[in-house]
Amino acid sequence: MKEIFVIVLMAMLTENFVLAKFLGICPFLGVSKKTSTALGMSMAVLFVMMVASILTFLIHHFALVPFRAEYLQTIVFILVIASTVQLTEMAIQKMSPSLYQALGIFLPLITTNCAVLGLAVLNIQNDYRLLQVIFYAIGASGGFALALILFAGLREKLELAEVPQAFRGPAIALVTAGILSLAFMGFTGLAPAS
Repeated sequence: MKEIFVIVLMAMLTENFVLAKFLGICPFLGVSKKTSTALGMSMAVLFVMMVASILTFLIHHFALVPFRAEYLQTIVFILVIASTVQLTEMAIQKMSPSLYQALGIFLPLITTNCAVLGLAVLNIQNDYRLLQVIFYAIGASGGFALALILFAGLREKLELAEVPQAFRGPAIALVTAGILSLAFMGFTGLAPAS
């Protein structure tokens, strides 16, 4: 149980995919103007990361390894992620058209979100078992959600603040993202080294 807790803690805080590994920056910057949109994207990424992690783990261990086709890993993982995102996009469009409109182009961009592919690859590199894969996906997507929602809240506050002319727009967003990343560096050492 302690091992699972460490995996989740590490993925959420000390090795946050967005703020420590700098994966998934496109949706992080693109969908973080409103907390409602950030929350919707977080839920979509959670679902995609969870499903893609489980499927890529199973495909890797029960198809690629037995046939000695590990060299196809990246191609297969991308196909699994793209399929999962397509299903997620269709479900969101059907269940919540307003969220689908708000997410816009960033929803299909989950397919090219390097955080999802990075998670699948890291699961294999870390030689995680299926239960560890599931909790690593929960931690990674929880960390993505935490970073995205915190950043969206900060950007909403900045809309009301008097920001100097030179820093308005993308400049203040990047400065804020950098400060948030520095804040997450404070979690370094929280989880024991693996």
